[in-house]
Parts: sequence; C-alpha cells; structure tokens
Amino acid sequence: MNSLTGIDLNLLVVLDALLAERHVSRAAVRLNKSQPAVSHALARLRDLFDDPLLVRHGGRLEPTIRALELAPRLAEAMGRVRSLLTPAGFDPATERHAFSLAMSDYGAAVLLPKLMATLRVEATHIDLIVSQASREVMASQVTDGEIDLALGVFPTHGEGIRSSLLFRESFACLADASRFGGSPTMDLGEYLARPHVLVSLRSDVSNEIDLALAATGNARRICLAVPHWSVAPGLVRGTDLVLTVARRILPQGDGDGLVVFEPPFAIPPFDFEQIWHRRREGDPGHRWLRTLIGRLLGDGEPAAG
Repeated sequence: MNSLTGIDLNLLVVLDALLAERHVSRAAVRLNKSQPAVSHALARLRDLFDDPLLVRHGGRLEPTIRALELAPRLAEAMGRVRSLLTPAGFDPATERHAFSLAMSDYGAAVLLPKLMATLRVEATHIDLIVSQASREVMASQVTDGEIDLALGVFPTHGEGIRSSLLFRESFACLADASRFGGSPTMDLGEYLARPHVLVSLRSDVSNEIDLALAATGNARRICLAVPHWSVAPGLVRGTDLVLTVARRILPQGDGDGLVVFEPPFAIPPFDFEQIWHRRREGDPGHRWLRTLIGRLLGDGEPAAG
C-alpha cells in the first residue's frame, strides 16, 4: 500500500463514514449511496487493509484494533483534503454547517445562551450538536476527531491538542438567606458544621474544593452529590445546606431568598478553556467558531498542547 496507483481513494470516504456511523445503512444515507454499494466498498476495504476493520456486534459494527489505529489518522487526512477543496473564506451568514461540541452543563450554562443568541442573528444556518462527558472522555473525543471542540477544565493537554483560555473562574458559596443570623458571611467553623452539596460527575474523584479544604486539615460532610450544576442552586433553598461551586453558575442579586458569600478558606481558581486538535487548526469555519466563543466568553491566547 505504498503506492496510490490503482487504489480507489473514494474507499477512504466510505471508511470514514462507517467508522463514524458504525452501521452500513446509516453510512449509506450519509454518503447518499445504496446499502449494497457501501457493503461492497467495505469488502474492498477489508481486502485493501487485510483486516476485517468492522465486525458485527448486536446491531452495530464494532471497529477492530486496526480500524481504531486508522481512525484518527484517517480523520486528519480527510480534514486536510476537505480544506484543500473548501474556499479559504468562511461566511457565517450563508454557510450551512453543523459543529459538534462537548461541555458540562456548567459550560452550557455560561456559553450557550450567548452563543445561540448570536448564531440566530449572525449565522442562522449554523447548527450545534452538544454532548457531555468527563474531561478525560472529551479530550479523547477531540483527539479521535469525534467532536470539533471541547470546553472545560483540562489540567493537561495531549499530543496534538491546541487550546485557548476563555476565562479564569473562582469559587463562591450559596445558602438560604433565612438561615443567616445577620451578615451574609460564614466562618470556617459554621461552614464545617453545615451539610454540603457536591456537584461532580463522580463523587469518588477528588475535587478542587475538598482538596483545598484538606490542605487546612479539615473535611466537610457531603450529604448530597449530584452530577448537574444547573440544578444545584435550587437545592439549598429552604434548607441548611451549603453549596460551593464556580461563581458564574450562581444566581445574581438577592437570588430569590438565597445569599452568595465568600468561602471561609482559600480555593485556587481554575482556567476554563476550549480545546481542539491541530488537524482543525486551519479550517476557516472552525477558526471562526473558536474566535466567536472567545469573543463571547473572554479572549485568551492560543497555546500548543
């Protein structure tokens, strides 16, 4: 396979669709081809790579180890070919495109209202497909080409990952105002005496808040752990619970009977970033979306992973 002579490069387009859909019929719809034509192409691909590539498991086609090795390289190659055939400019007012993004519901809360309000005015044919996963899975999806952008907290960046800082976030606490005797503050003793709500996809994984508290030689009682940022503020209303979370997710003003106050111990802030793979670095549409998100949330300088 060192020479391209005699090889139908359209087969790689079929393989790219099959790896994305994991289903012959859906790949056929995606390619605007018949199911027999895609099945025939898969047979040729198996001969070409001397590997089954995709094997049936239940109602899906599961990739072999060889196919998993090929997937990121194929995605990068396909992206470069598309960039060769795409005009250098990107007009958001006329382009039709769907971008896939991954973020937590915290990221969705701080970004999507601003982003959708802008898209519905400036880029009405641009669609978004948003998913949620752990930061490790999101980074893997970016590397594998399954998503265009991931937004979140990424302490480390894998090979080929590019990033830009959107903003630096701090922590604040929330409690029911009726449970305060006067000034909306709380000392460490009272903080530790209260039960707490933890927001985390996995309650068994260390988080920034409890690591900072442990550094003071203390620990709090978590009486409720939930995976969703958006539901957490409402859980403290009418209770003695305390919620310590990223400041941007908390209600502004009087919070409808809730009070926001500073944590009684130091919690390091965190960087909220968008990350993408270098294969998408030069794509005009991708660059436009990254720039727009940076403008809406606060620009940061790109950095290599």
